[in-house]
Amino acid sequence: MIKTIRWIVFFFGLILFSIGISIAINMQHLGIHPWDVLNVALYEKLGLSIGSWAIIISVILIIVSWILDKSYIRLGTFLNGILVGVFVDFFLFLDFLPHASESWLDIIVIISGIILMGIGGGIYNSAGVGSGPRDGFMLSISDKLGASVGKVRIITECLVLLIGLLLGGPVFLFTFIFTFIQSPIFQFTYKLLGGHLNKMEASIEEKGLHKTGT
Repeated sequence: MIKTIRWIVFFFGLILFSIGISIAINMQHLGIHPWDVLNVALYEKLGLSIGSWAIIISVILIIVSWILDKSYIRLGTFLNGILVGVFVDFFLFLDFLPHASESWLDIIVIISGIILMGIGGGIYNSAGVGSGPRDGFMLSISDKLGASVGKVRIITECLVLLIGLLLGGPVFLFTFIFTFIQSPIFQFTYKLLGGHLNKMEASIEEKGLHKTGT
């Protein structure tokens, strides 16, 4: 039962996370997350779709992580790498999310998108079915180099941002403040929901042991 609950939580988190990305992309004149800057830049330069580039980059990161350290690659990692791109393209295709109005309202909208990304990311990670492709990549690099995850994240995202910027991606104010909003929300959601899921799992296992004992 707990496995089913974890997978439901995982998929729900992915959907929220993807909606957040899609909202931010619609407000890209204010700036978007470094990885999405790269996805949008590749889409504008080479075609395909934003979601397709998200999937392609995720697959590359999974391959590198697999070579460096297989322990960070699980089923959820593969599903994350594919479904986020699929969901983003799907939500952008449905075109039901707010579009830029070139007014102060855009700031509220993009902040809501960033908050959704933080909540969604915390939810799907709390399910414990596999790190996201980017997280697994940075964790494996951190282990190999003996460097802190924070330092690896900063260097990696700066390089990704630089490539996206050189390709003409949408780099503006919110690109630089994304992390300051998203990360605390992600951490809070991850710890809160992860704690509840772990307690639930422990409770179910305890009941199972009591039944076996009787």
